[in-house]
This record gives sequence, structure tokens and C-alpha cells, in this order.
Amino acid sequence: MPNIRYWAPALASAFITVHALAGTVGENFAVNPATRGWQIYGDTNAFTWDSTNQNLRVTWDSSKPNSYFYRPLGTILARDDDFSVSFDLKFSDIVAGVNTNKPDALEVALGFFNFAEATSGIVRGSPAFPPAYPDPKNLVEFDYFPFFIDPIYGPFDPSIAPTILSTNYNFDGAFGYYLTFTNGVAYHVQMSYTSADSTLNTVITLPGQTNVLISAPVTVSGSNDFRVDTFSVSSYTDNGDPYDSLLAHGTVDNVVITTPPPPVQVVTGGFAGNAWQVQFGNRTNWLYTLQRTGDFQSWQPASATVAGNGTVLSLTDTNAPATKAFYRVSAQRP
Repeated sequence: MPNIRYWAPALASAFITVHALAGTVGENFAVNPATRGWQIYGDTNAFTWDSTNQNLRVTWDSSKPNSYFYRPLGTILARDDDFSVSFDLKFSDIVAGVNTNKPDALEVALGFFNFAEATSGIVRGSPAFPPAYPDPKNLVEFDYFPFFIDPIYGPFDPSIAPTILSTNYNFDGAFGYYLTFTNGVAYHVQMSYTSADSTLNTVITLPGQTNVLISAPVTVSGSNDFRVDTFSVSSYTDNGDPYDSLLAHGTVDNVVITTPPPPVQVVTGGFAGNAWQVQFGNRTNWLYTLQRTGDFQSWQPASATVAGNGTVLSLTDTNAPATKAFYRVSAQRP
């Protein structure tokens, strides 16, 4: 899976400046979210913009394929980034074990994932053995489990279980945080990941109130890391999961996503003597390469790959072709 982003194609005889997008995205659903970068994957009937109440109506139905209401981040988040998301979540009804052959609860999920992997047919619940579908990885997620009765272990109270799945499938999660989301009541969920201590802290309050109902930290263990590029309201399938099922209806509102600045910022380009050169703001923990094309059919490296320094980088094509050329900056997450 390549963790690559590209910025700023530029004609070698021109000068270009590109300004980075803001690191905070707010969505209150006052206007159609499809006009603001939101998309649907899977069952399109699972997600409906309610223009009257200005929210997103969601059906979490595990009998359907994996389905996502998602927004690309335009960057790749990893363990060494600070980021957060908050949202209001309200259920009108929620039932686990709607498939009598699968009596345990599948989670209601909102969070960050790697889009290419999430759309590869993963099973988010408990996979069959041997698994017939890919296991999930690269995921930073809020999960809510409603009440269910396991046929062997008995009843389980409703709970939240914020989860981080690493690039190598390792699991870090917070369990034992029991909280019932009452139907018809909106809950405000704030998830903040801090790179300094590699901890995701999830705090739940009532909207507009400060009294904390529950706080659930998850710390990334060992050398585990992740790569996520998309925020999603996720309805996971129980196909391939012999134990868990779910049917729930509710709304999501007031989504606020905060990420670091993009890895390439304020790009300028021009000739330095006979060589084409670009300068741009950058971030550490990224690798940068100047790439060149003459026809937009294929791109070739035009410079060595350089590690970001967090200030300004210059990349130069010292072997430019005699004819026209176009350039872009490739930013890769190692």
C-alpha cells in the first residue's frame, strides 16, 4: 500500500504558488454534504442527508455490505501526528443479535481508516476461522456496543471501546467502559490523539455540557504504528462473522475533524540558472521527491528523495529536458 500524496503540477516555464488547505473541517449538515467532499461507499440507502433537521440519518445494518459515509483527509495520519474528531451521536433504536444465528453485538463505528484497505472486503467483527475475508488494519475508531446476551457468557452491558489497529494488525483497545446511549438522547463524542504519549483519549458528554460521562484512553503499544487517510461513519457487515449482528438507526451531527497541516505547503517554482527548482513548506517524518512528466502519461523522478525538515525544502531538476516539462512534488509517508 503506497502512502503517497502529490502536489502542484507546474509547467517548467511558469511560476506557481499553492496554499495548503485548512487543518480543520467542520460539518453541521446545513447544506448537502455531497457538495462538501463527503461520499458514500456501499449501501447508499444507509446514509441520508436530512435537510430539514440538518443532520445525517444513518442505518447501521450488518446484513448489508460494508458501507461508509466518508470524507478523505487529504493527508495521511500516523502515530507521530496530533489529530482529533468530535461529533454528536443519537440513536432512535439499536438492537444486537438481530440475526438469531449471530446473537452477539457488532459495533456502531465512526473514525479514521485507510480507504483502500477498508474497501477491500474486510470483516470488522469476529472473523470465521480460518478467515475467508481480510482482517482490518490501519484504523483509529470509536466503537459502541449495545446490550447483548452471549449464549455462553451471558449478558453484556452496553459499552464503548475506542480502538487502534496498527499497520501490522496489532490491536490496542479500551474495554470495560460501560455506558448506555439512551434512545432519543444525543451524546457528544470527542476523540483526541496526542503523539507525545501515543494516546487516544475519548470523552463523552451531553451536547453543550461539561460533565464527563466517561473517559476512555487507549495507548499505542510497543512500536505499533498506523496509516489512516479517511474519516468515516461506518456500517460494518456481518458477512463472514459467525457471532455478531446489528441493526440501528440514528443521526450524526456537528462533525469537527482536526488534522496537522498537509505535508506540502506553499509551493513555488522557477529557474535557478538552467535548472528547474521548487521550494515548499514541509513536515518531518515525510519523504519528498520532485517528479517530472512531458505528457501526463507517466511520471519520473527528477530529484533525489529527501527527508522533510519541517521548514522549507528545495528540490532541483538538474537534468531537465530540452522540451517542455511539468513537475509535481511527491510526498510519501515511510
